[in-house]
Amino acid sequence: MGTPVEKIKKGGKVLINDDPYEIVEINFVKPGKGQALYKTRLRNLLKGGMLDRTFRSGDSLDEADVHRSDGAYSYRDGDNFYFLDNDTFEQYGLPAAVCGDQMTFLMEGSPVQLLFFNGQLISMSPPQYVIQEVTYTEPAAKGDTATNVTKAATLECGAEAQVPAFIREGDKVKIDVEGGAYVERVSS
Repeated sequence: MGTPVEKIKKGGKVLINDDPYEIVEINFVKPGKGQALYKTRLRNLLKGGMLDRTFRSGDSLDEADVHRSDGAYSYRDGDNFYFLDNDTFEQYGLPAAVCGDQMTFLMEGSPVQLLFFNGQLISMSPPQYVIQEVTYTEPAAKGDTATNVTKAATLECGAEAQVPAFIREGDKVKIDVEGGAYVERVSS
């Protein structure tokens, strides 16, 4: 017996065709005539695709056995990234294709959120921001004081990011992991 659709909320995890889905959007629609409807937008947690589905009032859904856990990035071995679950101290691997570009700014020990389905790791979420030290950047050109002047900087993780002209080697910067954008300089 599942959970009535009336009790399902945004962010809830449900099973549809044996795949776990997260409810991204849910709207209640009461037509002038007939039964109330719940229009939902769901994200497949295994494949990443989106699904639009309408449920009638009184329908029930099975909740997915999905849980999050705090973890840390351990290392890369070929095409796999390995993570340590901070609660159980077990290591889990994910293919590089699942992790995508999210790993660009992470270093060993970086905190991550691990997502498990039926006891198996299915994805991870990096922190929104990371603080990295600039290991190499060209000195700013003298007199280049125009607003929003940026230059390339190599960070301690090996990735490159565009930073303002006033940033020097040894400075610590806050980087947005999603797009790799500079956020601010961090005082040591």
